[in-house]
Amino acid sequence: MDQRLGQFSGVKWSKLRMALAVLALAIGTTGAYRVGVGRADCTGPSVEITFMGYAQVTQRGTGIHLRQYARSYVIEDESGTRVVFVSVDAGMMGHAVKRDVLAVLQKKYGELYTHANVVISGTHTHSTPGGFLMYLLYDLTSLGFVPETFNALVHGIAQSVIRAHNNLVEARLYVAETEVLEANINRSPSAYENNPEEERAQYRHNVDKTLVQLQFVHARTGAPFGAINWFAVHPTSMNNTNRLVSSDNVGLAAILLEQERNPDALVGKGDFVGAFASSNLGDVSPNINGPKCEKTGLPCDVLTSSCPSGAGACFASGPGRDMFESTEIIADRLYRAAAGLLSTRTTKAREVTGPVAFVHQYVDMTTTETVHFDRVTQTPVRVRGCLPAMGYSFAAGTTDGPGAFDFQQGTITDNVLWNAVRDFIAEPTQDDKDCQAPKPILLATGRARFPYDWQPKVVPTQLLVVGDFAMAAVPGEFTTMAGRRLRSAVARASVAAGGRDLQVVVAGLSNMYSSYITTPEEYEIQRYEGASTLYGPHTLTLYLEQYKRLAGALVRNETVPAGPTPPYEDDKQISLTTGVIFDSHPLGKEFGDVKVQPEAAYERGATVSAVFIAGNPRNNLMHDKSFFTVEQQQPDGNWSVVATDANWETRFRWERTSTILGFSDIEFSWTIGPNTLDGLYRIRHFGYYRYILGGVYPYVGATNAFSVK
Repeated sequence: MDQRLGQFSGVKWSKLRMALAVLALAIGTTGAYRVGVGRADCTGPSVEITFMGYAQVTQRGTGIHLRQYARSYVIEDESGTRVVFVSVDAGMMGHAVKRDVLAVLQKKYGELYTHANVVISGTHTHSTPGGFLMYLLYDLTSLGFVPETFNALVHGIAQSVIRAHNNLVEARLYVAETEVLEANINRSPSAYENNPEEERAQYRHNVDKTLVQLQFVHARTGAPFGAINWFAVHPTSMNNTNRLVSSDNVGLAAILLEQERNPDALVGKGDFVGAFASSNLGDVSPNINGPKCEKTGLPCDVLTSSCPSGAGACFASGPGRDMFESTEIIADRLYRAAAGLLSTRTTKAREVTGPVAFVHQYVDMTTTETVHFDRVTQTPVRVRGCLPAMGYSFAAGTTDGPGAFDFQQGTITDNVLWNAVRDFIAEPTQDDKDCQAPKPILLATGRARFPYDWQPKVVPTQLLVVGDFAMAAVPGEFTTMAGRRLRSAVARASVAAGGRDLQVVVAGLSNMYSSYITTPEEYEIQRYEGASTLYGPHTLTLYLEQYKRLAGALVRNETVPAGPTPPYEDDKQISLTTGVIFDSHPLGKEFGDVKVQPEAAYERGATVSAVFIAGNPRNNLMHDKSFFTVEQQQPDGNWSVVATDANWETRFRWERTSTILGFSDIEFSWTIGPNTLDGLYRIRHFGYYRYILGGVYPYVGATNAFSVK
């Protein structure tokens, strides 16, 4: 039936359903829901590809610690109107990825899923493969476009939505909140402090400490089968020295929540799907011990995040002794908060009732104007967006991952030498400089066109509404106060238009990436976030007006023009990443042979390791499978899988031992947990090798059995 509706409904049926939904939205009627949840593996190439986030060419993958997953939620009301929210373990989302995901879905379901009713949000982990955004500045450190990363995301996201589509059940929805302390800090407090004092006085903390959970419960049994958790924190517990693919703190939190609800399932399996999605995390760090100078351990300069000569770089860390322990601690705090809300649903949550609605529009941020009330002059002024540009402080990096050279955050003056380098690439006009002031332009990305656009000019804006719960999907990283202003603006606009008083969450890094969005006051300080606010000091002002228009149009059932389409630049993409040419093994050996066997026996808490002769993991990404399994022998002699390469307790590292001969090894390790049962275990490795004359072929290897007791 769904497929026929998707094929036959057409534009008229879609508009009728939308009109009914909006009418119900305005009067607040109660309606039943059908909800489907789905999860799929979207892990990209785990080796030889630079990670997206820290912008370090040297941070290239060597294996897997935690796999990437896409988690999808389809929500449909009584009128048949439906929306989709997808949270993806990725640095962010790209417009072309969403476009191709929708192409897959529309081939199956017609126009049931479109840019307007589907949101795809990246968690913002900095430890997954890059090269999928199709804008030069963002793909530059990945040596351009990486088809393997792009295709893995498209396939996994589409598959997760398909699974959610096929799992629709009658459901009730609830929203719950809780405060999570000691999980995040503001990494640019000097910029936050520049916001108006009366505004800051409305909040206890300089970051949002509230975790918001949307729960999906079976209508008949009352059992939860899914949850989306929004919490503002950067997934940067794994620092820029990490070389293993990882979904970081929020990815681990999702795994822990799913394991609790799916106790008999392997990681990435099971009926319950729980996501920890990104929110207004722009200036929010998980490294709660704060920034310190590398060599002295003393605090860094608050404004510039710099250290005295000889004191080393300024970076933040904690709360653990290393990045793995820090990731685990932050993840555990988020997981426990979310699990507590689910277990006390009847007392902690309120039910969501009412229709589903959505609105979407593309906006050219470089030509948008609005009237803004200037708090200093106390007069209305007309403001506009600028061509994209990155400031000097962008090159300084953050306390989560310092940059190169001698750049400092808080820089509001330029440099003749760096200006000469800038002008060689693309020279800004005087109007560009005036528009972006007080940002000194380091890269005039809006003027750069070779070999294709460096950063976006046209961005998607979108609202999904379920009852009185709204998801404001934003194409970038809103800071704490920017997100607070957005939530308030959307809620007020809905009421002003005659609609319901909405509870709004900011769904960050959705549909496209356009760097950061700070408040105008934070922009003045030119920390990293302000320097990376593309469209000038009034970027947030323009967004606030746009989302207010969307909220009002939704309530009034007004038709919103689609807006200008982002450019198609697939045919211009350049990739300097070479593919796998061939794999080989030493004479007398075979792929899958064990070079280093485990010991005969281990105690709990010990780490088992084994080394195999291997092919390149890029030959097959093993979606919904595993490069390794830990297996326990059963009383009948058969072996059952107890862990895969997706478990927190496991990790593997691949190493090319001879580039000329095509030799490589892969080391797998498993840390035995305290609840591991006594018995015999083995490790199996599943891989693929590329034959020099063409073709990719599978192989399997297994270690000797070892005991755990």
